[in-house]
Amino acid sequence: MKSLGRFDYVIVGAGTAGCVLANRLSADGRSRVLLLEAGGKDDYFWIHVPIGYLYCMGNPRTDWCFATEPEPGLNGRALNYPRGKVLGGCSSINGMIYMRGQARDYDHWRQLGNQGWSWDDVLPYFKKSEDQAAVPVDDMHGAGGEWHVEHQRLGWDILDAFRAAAAEAGIPNSDDFNRGDNEGCGRFHVNQVRGRRLSTAGAFLKPARGRQNLLVLTHAHAKAIRFEGNRAVGLSLRIKGEDAEVAISGELILAAGAVNSPHLLQLSGVGAPSLLSQHGIPLVHALPGVGENLQDHLQVRCAYKVRGVATLNERANSLWGKLGIGLEYALFRSGPMSMAPSQLGAFVKSDPALETPNLQYHVQPLTLERFGEPLHPFPAFTASVCNLRPESRGYIRLRCADPFAAPAIKPNYLAAAADRKIAADAIRLTRRIVAQPALQKFSPEEFKPGPAYSTDDDLAKAAGDIASTIFHPVGTCKMGQDDMAVVDERLRVRGVSGLRVVDASIMPTITSGNTNAPVIMIAEKAADMIRDDARRV
Repeated sequence: MKSLGRFDYVIVGAGTAGCVLANRLSADGRSRVLLLEAGGKDDYFWIHVPIGYLYCMGNPRTDWCFATEPEPGLNGRALNYPRGKVLGGCSSINGMIYMRGQARDYDHWRQLGNQGWSWDDVLPYFKKSEDQAAVPVDDMHGAGGEWHVEHQRLGWDILDAFRAAAAEAGIPNSDDFNRGDNEGCGRFHVNQVRGRRLSTAGAFLKPARGRQNLLVLTHAHAKAIRFEGNRAVGLSLRIKGEDAEVAISGELILAAGAVNSPHLLQLSGVGAPSLLSQHGIPLVHALPGVGENLQDHLQVRCAYKVRGVATLNERANSLWGKLGIGLEYALFRSGPMSMAPSQLGAFVKSDPALETPNLQYHVQPLTLERFGEPLHPFPAFTASVCNLRPESRGYIRLRCADPFAAPAIKPNYLAAAADRKIAADAIRLTRRIVAQPALQKFSPEEFKPGPAYSTDDDLAKAAGDIASTIFHPVGTCKMGQDDMAVVDERLRVRGVSGLRVVDASIMPTITSGNTNAPVIMIAEKAADMIRDDARRV
């Protein structure tokens, strides 16, 4: 077996969090850092073109190509479950939306007993890496960091009409969703640089690649953590078909995401004893919360045919339209090839009695039957709406002791009665927005789910037919103090030493919006904690 030697820090996963950690932990020039990525380099053309997410999700070159178990709440459907498998991870294939969530999210984490994770605590870390070009820099925003934020480089009349209709329905306009209270309707800001995707591999890892104390290995699949007693001392892996091992003098940091981090812990003997025994894995440390508490945003994709206004459907189904789209991007880095999956968003309350918005809209000038299929041949738009704080909880669990077998992914969408009620209310709210004069001039005709559905039960069932993940799995190695917590407030795995988890899996509850920016914040804060703890030794 090949030995890779000994490192101060070994990071499993060169995704959103891993690239940030590699940059920050190698910055002193002394600590030896090894960054491992199961996927390949980020040299695929479609990673860098914003519309390229269509060619990256579901592509084994850039995606783990996971799928969920059949979901009763989705009327027996199983969903594809994209997760980035490439340098940059999900930031190389995601929707590029810069969204922090609400101040309430982080204050709630603090109320759960996680000291140091309130909004006031985490805001400096958001600002640290931010390079804000979409709104003025002030006490809420930073400039000069690695993570560039800018406006999208195209517009659509149909989206402007939806925003006007939202205002007519009582939803205020917003020019900035990232000030702690994201209520309102407006255009999303994106992580792009002049019409090209910005991933954490480009923003954080590329500037650090020349450091002599940082080694980055691709096609390196972690198989199991090696323990001596209760301390993580090494890692077994396979690199390009060859088994290898690495020794760790400082810490092993799992940044493999909400699916792969708990799976690796389970494969290594850290998890629920009954699950590990079932698959013949010797128990190292009992942590029943590993893989549990899975939360995700489920988007209900309401769709409307329209007349007298342009949508992407017509352009994408015309040869001349496609040629024009390509030419516009080649010449100006603008137009549909520069667009994120969603350009317009809204944060609203399904019930006026709520303290903060609990619904998020992603509004798109296009429609399709399901992700990866061609756009419809008629003009139409989609108003996708998700419950920001679902009560349903699922899990990630290994299927067998084979480290190369995908785990079982069971989100349990719409399992909670409250989630079904909110899904029904969300469809009703969408209908109320579309019924406003600003959109009625385009004669919108609902075809998903369809006007025949009206009762709570009918609408919840219809939501199960048209809903899909918006790719925000979190919570499977949750931070906390209770018996199901996996890491403490410093992200150390409870009951063992030399091991942390730093990715979306540590969120005790899901944030109220897209999850990429919060993961960068988590990695920034974790890097400071790791360095501080090392100085105390």
